[in-house]
Amino acid sequence: MKAFRMPLIAAACVLALASSAFAQLPSPSKGWNLGDTLEPPCGYGCWSPLVNKSLFDSAKAQGFNTIRLPCAWNSNADRSGNISATYMANVKQIVDWCIADGFYVIINDHWDNGWFENDRFSRYSSSLNSRLQLLWTQVANTFASYDSHVLFACANEPNCDTQAKTNILFQYYRNWVPTIRNLGGNNATRWLLVQGPNTNIDLTCSYVTSAIWPNDPARHLMIEVHEYVPWQFVGMTADANWGVMWYFWGASYHTVGLPNRNCQNSEEAYMSDQMAKMKTQWANAGIPVLIGEWSAGAKPAEPDLTGQYITQNRNSVTFWQYTVCNDAVGNGLYQTYWTIPGALFDWTTGAVKDQAGLNSALGKSYVAPIPGL
Repeated sequence: MKAFRMPLIAAACVLALASSAFAQLPSPSKGWNLGDTLEPPCGYGCWSPLVNKSLFDSAKAQGFNTIRLPCAWNSNADRSGNISATYMANVKQIVDWCIADGFYVIINDHWDNGWFENDRFSRYSSSLNSRLQLLWTQVANTFASYDSHVLFACANEPNCDTQAKTNILFQYYRNWVPTIRNLGGNNATRWLLVQGPNTNIDLTCSYVTSAIWPNDPARHLMIEVHEYVPWQFVGMTADANWGVMWYFWGASYHTVGLPNRNCQNSEEAYMSDQMAKMKTQWANAGIPVLIGEWSAGAKPAEPDLTGQYITQNRNSVTFWQYTVCNDAVGNGLYQTYWTIPGALFDWTTGAVKDQAGLNSALGKSYVAPIPGL
């Protein structure tokens, strides 16, 4: 593993930065995503009900302090790159509700039909760069007067998996940072987030070096990664020819009756190591880390997933979530849990839909395993 160092900054300055770099988000970090709401390419409300302030009031009352807002700026812009005034007003209204409740808000450009993140970054494109800077100029101008409670995240999950592609990705970031900084207002010092390749922890630690890191005179840059490992447990919904779904994560949740459904790797020690890696290589060097997305879902009904096994799978999900949250927070990392309408909250009323899942997403508690399975 290569130790990361900010370019052209003496060791003493790095230490000074590290001591002050963790004031941009609340600590401990208790964050969530307003998923499937503002980011559908087909428009706000296309995948979910419209939201109102009661949702944010409820999330605040439960203990959350940070919200990540996935947005679709390009899908809501015309061919010239002018963002719809209606869409901008919708985003601004939601940000205002969040601010009124004391939340910190991370505004990003999400999948957005893949216009940026699926470019594959095989070559640098001046037209792609121009579009990126144009869209973000409008966003930054809209929120120029908002204080440090509002942060900008350039992308979501940029699709690159080599050093060469990562170099090109960061070329866009090196243009994006001064674009935001030069717009004035609070943009001059606002915290900005750049996303690692595939938002993967291992690729980020391997390919993102000081040689390609953006220069930021404000020294207010963060790195973002996501955590959906092992996928066979957290997200896989049908067996495939390359592998089967795993129902049970965590040694104490393993069953004798369905041994092939126990996670075969990437359990407690792995998760702890992943979070410690981001702390050692990034946070300790003065560059804060956001685990921008993480969540696990209960499995669909299956011929072998019945009765108490269904319950064990759901209980295991709460343990995975509790572990990720506390490993992140324990290593001084920030995190925003991925959730969508009806999962944790009713999007319209704010009513809690899954208290056990909510408690685990906040790192408060998990449901114990059923013994003897």
